[in-house]
Amino acid sequence: MEFITGESPSVGHVSPGSLNAEESPHISVESNQSEPRLTHVNTHGEANMVDISSKKDSRRVASARCRVLLGEKVYNLVAANQIAKGDVLNVAKIAGISGAKQTSQLIPLCHNIGLTHINMNLTLNEEDFSVEIEGEAATTGKTGVEMEALTAVTVAGLTVYDMCKAASKDLKITDVYLERKTGGKSGDWSRKK
Repeated sequence: MEFITGESPSVGHVSPGSLNAEESPHISVESNQSEPRLTHVNTHGEANMVDISSKKDSRRVASARCRVLLGEKVYNLVAANQIAKGDVLNVAKIAGISGAKQTSQLIPLCHNIGLTHINMNLTLNEEDFSVEIEGEAATTGKTGVEMEALTAVTVAGLTVYDMCKAASKDLKITDVYLERKTGGKSGDWSRKK
């Protein structure tokens, strides 16, 4: 651009010549430090969608869990498929799959990625009158699917709540967490039991 206008191009509010990799939200710096850092915030504390263009594609899988405490009365209605809105477990399963596919629309700094698989399992647990929700998301790409797995189980949990709230307001969505993830530069991780 300099040869056209006679001036160096400017970048945002940064003056020419003062831009460096640590200050720019668009330039990533590889660090040998093992200290964890927030990747979605630049050095000025501003929100930053991470540039993943230089990352290599790899197979990535993540699974998450959630639990909805129903109480005995609602549990029995769900188990007998007598909730007025319909089949709670199947509707929540579909909602979880749909939620995973909408993650980048819901979470502002998530990348829009192509999911290759989403698996949802909803199981009634009579011991504590709950629905246990497991979700797994997979892709082959440059970024992981942890948020997609977490979104899947959370949306499924919210759907269980919505379908059952007419029968009781004393429902509780709890224990939403990432269980494991594989692939990518950081490798495999699983929650310690």
